[in-house]
Amino acid sequence: MDKPKVVLGVSGGIAAYKACELLRRLTESGHDVRVVPTASALHFVGEATWSALSGHPAVTQVWESVHEVPHVRIGQEADLVVVAPATADMLAKAAHGLADDLLTNTLLTARCPVVFAPAMHTEMWENQATQENVATLRRRGAVVLEPAVGRLTGVDTGKGRFPEPGEIFEICRRVLARGSAGRDLAGRHVVVSAGGTREPLDPVRYLGNRSSGRQGYALARTAVARGARVTLVAANSELPDPAGVDVVRVGTAVQLREAVLKAAADADAVVMAAAVADFRPAHYATGKIKKRDGEEPAPVELVRNPDVLAELSADRARPGQVVVGFAAETDDVLANGRAKLARKGCDLLVVNEVGESRTFGSTENEAVVLAADGGETPVPHGPKEALADIVWDLVAGRLA
Repeated sequence: MDKPKVVLGVSGGIAAYKACELLRRLTESGHDVRVVPTASALHFVGEATWSALSGHPAVTQVWESVHEVPHVRIGQEADLVVVAPATADMLAKAAHGLADDLLTNTLLTARCPVVFAPAMHTEMWENQATQENVATLRRRGAVVLEPAVGRLTGVDTGKGRFPEPGEIFEICRRVLARGSAGRDLAGRHVVVSAGGTREPLDPVRYLGNRSSGRQGYALARTAVARGARVTLVAANSELPDPAGVDVVRVGTAVQLREAVLKAAADADAVVMAAAVADFRPAHYATGKIKKRDGEEPAPVELVRNPDVLAELSADRARPGQVVVGFAAETDDVLANGRAKLARKGCDLLVVNEVGESRTFGSTENEAVVLAADGGETPVPHGPKEALADIVWDLVAGRLA
């Protein structure tokens, strides 16, 4: 089979050196990559580096190999174009259809999916002109990732950092896998919760669960690949931030509720994949609870945590908002799942059987998606991304 053809466009930002890692991941995973750097990008990483890592001459000028019409052919033949980093200048040119170099010509001739991975200073990203250009590109079907938050050039810190190359690669892989299925969540804002809450007992102990957050993170990545703006409320997960996602970190069920309700105010869909503790200790010990010889420990009194899923379902933040819940069961899985669906009032409930060696921490999952209208969608054992795509298929159908 022919290798998927990927065009890696590199614009002139200091993050250009990080695109070398993205290029390496693409080539080593079996993609045929041609690098199209701008003249400014070559000030940061030279042509020889791009050629050596891609196995193709780095094409930099419209006037090179004119008989091959590169300004048209490169875009026409691509299965994916990813611009990483995408500077504010490049986003502006792409949004306004300018074509003053080989990369911008390639963007105009491409009929395949296009992914932009922005990197710039916070002030440039937040500028109204940049935000309007991003909105224009997203409206046309391009996937424009949200930049990461962290250390920028010099001593500055803020939003605008180039996402981790490994995470950009995962988004590109998902976009390629969907192919002609398109970005059916373009223009939508979705909220996903992930991980497991921890309820403090004393300064060193807590009540928690085994959730790793992998399923929620898979839901976030696949939503980005389908064009959505994604807010991920992550509870105690050690996974790297997915590229293009706004991540809100929380610890307890009460903190998760606050973050989810805030993010859901303008969301088209909310997927509650986090394992939220049903109970928390009634009293928090300010000092470590000591073990005393000859004495049994005092019972731990528990109180109920807020039921975030039921609250979201009962009081939708906007008309037509789709709410999805997860149910981890150990016995009578479907019966308990149907009862929970009726009790919570959500539109969809993903039900799976869990245990010490099942689901939690694994990269694979198996479930049944129950619908409030009586529908039932089995999801066979497979990667958690596959389950995530089926969930979004069902959500997208309801949003449409």
